Amino acid sequence: MKKHRLIIAITGASGAIYGKLLLERLAGLGDQIQACGVIFSDNARAVWRYELGMEPDLPAASGGDRMTLYAAGDFFAPMASGSSGYDAMIICPCTMGTMGRIASGVSSDLITRAADVMLKERKKLILVPREAPYSLIHLRNMTLLTEAGAIVCPASPSFYSRPATIEALVMTVTDRVLALAGIELESYRWGG
Repeated sequence: MKKHRLIIAITGASGAIYGKLLLERLAGLGDQIQACGVIFSDNARAVWRYELGMEPDLPAASGGDRMTLYAAGDFFAPMASGSSGYDAMIICPCTMGTMGRIASGVSSDLITRAADVMLKERKKLILVPREAPYSLIHLRNMTLLTEAGAIVCPASPSFYSRPATIEALVMTVTDRVLALAGIELESYRWGG
């Protein structure tokens, strides 16, 4: 089984629970994860505190050195260079501001720089916007990013698995995102 090198970025869009459950799910997939670099934007930290009532942090069961936290301003972090060899980057949730900066090629922090690296290296960049409705600017940025090779996977949960809790509903998105990144998961499959 392939061991993945992932970058997880969490920005300040509402929906901190998506980022939290994504990190928790990854913490339990140590057999598939070689390394996981995690970046919180400053606004992500504030939204996380407000929505979840706790300090943003890595899951306790992160498997030692597989998850590493990097500061948003750290341009010396490995993911700032294409030579670091990450397989995929997931930005979840992704603000429209972050998406716009990536679409414009503006690398103002480690998140946007790492996304730029993923695009130039032709690696998987998965953006999970949590916004509604979309403006024409949002749609054009999503189109531009898709044409550049990114995958836009909106935080639109599915209901056909009959999720009984908010966490189960959120996991319909996070499991989908991890599958897009190439992670093998036991999760609900339509008709399965």
